[in-house]
Amino acid sequence: MKRNSVAFLAGLLLLSFTISSSAQSFTESSSGVASVPAPRISLPPAQSQVPTATDPSVITVRPELTDEQIGDLHMVRKEYREATQVFKKLSDAEPRNPVYLNKLGIALHQQAALTLAIKCYERAVKVDPTYADAENNIGTIWYQRKRYGKAIRAYQKAINLRKDMPVLYSNLAYAYFGDKKYEQSLASFRQALTLDPAFFEQSGSRTGSVLQDRSVDDRGRFYFLLAKSFAEAGNLERCIIYLRKAKDEGFTAMAAAKADPVFAAYLKVPEVQEALAPKPTDRVPQQH
Repeated sequence: MKRNSVAFLAGLLLLSFTISSSAQSFTESSSGVASVPAPRISLPPAQSQVPTATDPSVITVRPELTDEQIGDLHMVRKEYREATQVFKKLSDAEPRNPVYLNKLGIALHQQAALTLAIKCYERAVKVDPTYADAENNIGTIWYQRKRYGKAIRAYQKAINLRKDMPVLYSNLAYAYFGDKKYEQSLASFRQALTLDPAFFEQSGSRTGSVLQDRSVDDRGRFYFLLAKSFAEAGNLERCIIYLRKAKDEGFTAMAAAKADPVFAAYLKVPEVQEALAPKPTDRVPQQH
């Protein structure tokens, strides 16, 4: 579509998409997949907006959206069927545009059409072998299918292309955890926190170009591992939170923290001692 230059000269509403990393410590969506970064729609300052005209002689011109922006809006609204139609049209028109192929894959992925989605991601990588987003998204397919070895290799390829994205290290950490390679998982979480100490505190979205699947089976052990990651990062508050979560999930090896040098500096903190203390055993009162 052609943009109307009058709209820009008149200072009408613009669409701006800003990148935000996704991730709380542990979240699950209906599809098990969250995506990062998410396009957020933000409005320009109020003074740049044109007031509603009451004079019938005044002609108000509204800016038109590109097809890609329309597709992105469908994704924001979780209208994945409509988004699929838009990005299918775009990718058919420009079959060598990796962004359109990747977004088509995400729209299909969110509808659980994993076979079709991975084909789109693979086509995007074939068109642009340096496109880390699509390589990462291939990893999320394998992770969702519990093919952890393949997921690990895909995430490692993505990291080799983009070493500055904490979400890629987080995804790799989940894959290592699923494969029961806990030390490698811990190292990857540590790297994600090194790149962005607030990474796990930021809210997530299910739109964007880089997917995450953060479902795990052994939640207790997973939370304990996160507690250890935050202890290493010097974040006592988050360490306590995840120790408590691990305990609530019934993790039976909480006492291991007492012999782990990573937790040594915090063992005298009352909240840590409380989290590491065994749960009181429920007793049936004796009848006399």
